[in-house]
Amino acid sequence: MSTDALFCSLSSQRIAELIRAARQSVCYAAPGIQSDEALAMVETGGRLGSEMLTVCLDFDERVMRMGYGEISAVKLLRDAGVSVRSAPGLRTALVIVDDTGFVFTPTALYLEAEPTGSVAPNAIRMSGEQMAEALARLSPAAKAIAVAQAKTPEEKLRIEALPLDVGSAQVTDDQFAKVGINLKEAPPVRFDLARQVRVFEPYLQYVELSLTGAAIQRHRLAIPPSIQKLGSSKDLENRLRTTFELIEKGSKLSSKPLEDALNDIRKNFTPSLGKDHGRVVLKAAKSHLIERLTTFREKLKKHQADVAAELQKHLDESREQIIAYYLPRVIETPPDALLGQLLSGKPSDDDARYWLKEELDLVFPSAESLIQEMKLNERFKDVTFETLNRKDFLESVKVAFPKVNWDTAYDEFRAVGERDGKKGTE
Repeated sequence: MSTDALFCSLSSQRIAELIRAARQSVCYAAPGIQSDEALAMVETGGRLGSEMLTVCLDFDERVMRMGYGEISAVKLLRDAGVSVRSAPGLRTALVIVDDTGFVFTPTALYLEAEPTGSVAPNAIRMSGEQMAEALARLSPAAKAIAVAQAKTPEEKLRIEALPLDVGSAQVTDDQFAKVGINLKEAPPVRFDLARQVRVFEPYLQYVELSLTGAAIQRHRLAIPPSIQKLGSSKDLENRLRTTFELIEKGSKLSSKPLEDALNDIRKNFTPSLGKDHGRVVLKAAKSHLIERLTTFREKLKKHQADVAAELQKHLDESREQIIAYYLPRVIETPPDALLGQLLSGKPSDDDARYWLKEELDLVFPSAESLIQEMKLNERFKDVTFETLNRKDFLESVKVAFPKVNWDTAYDEFRAVGERDGKKGTE
């Protein structure tokens, strides 16, 4: 890095090198701190004294989940007796080592890797006056260092008169323990893997679509055992152990037109990647999918209203068909459950009909209960690292969406992984 460049690149490793070269003092203020920087702080504090080090962070688990810093780095500092202060919401960063200082943009490792080389500048060099003012306005300890380093009495008076701009407080044991427990119970994701996943996140999303409760034509009614046993022979009894279709095939109450329409939506917008992958939608086409599903829900709502107007009549007709079929058998061979309720020894048509109706009431659904179950379910899920690493993933995606240049995205996915792999796991 050029010694006089105004714009430059600062990585954790480069900041650690600056800190290790300190001869007088170090001030570090940022959302978080990485282990390289903290270890350099500890080593430098051993030479200069921990009181010559100023560390100000936003000590919050959300900061660490974004990859701005590590709790293990804060532990290194605290164990070495280095004071760590917390300024909630701090996002601007600066590092001042002796008479060299930079304002820099910290890297959220969850989003991207740290800059490398001079082609990725993320820092601006500070002037001497800017450094003195920044120290004075950052914290009481930093202000004391700035006052001590002032070269003239006038400069010292000017620095002493500057107000503090950053509200901060010492990180307490309880605060440190609470954040540590939260991160242990729900550890941050591996940042290298998260960055690889984000290569494909703008392209794809898994989607599950299902229609429930609409296929009333497939509802079958189990004939009650008390009715199944009617008959004079074992052969007849076995023949009657059947189920009964509540709605006849081809009825206008059938959900087949709806199911066909939903299958068309699936086919056009959510191709399958195979049984082990499920269905996906291009995020670029998701708005069209949502429009089609909105229209489909209107169709489902209309179907529900049509069914509501006709279903109870169909159910009553189905009940009458069963009663008419079994009525002669009840009169011919009355079941004991009926005979035990009669004053006369033989049931009349009304007696038989009433008994059959009571038995069927136990198993017949109401129209209202069937209609309330009709629902379109949709569920969207983002891609995961495990999904992307399946051997057949890319080929399956290419087949499903042949007009998209997936090689470009996959090359970027591989490049991110290789680049991060050289650094190791964050």
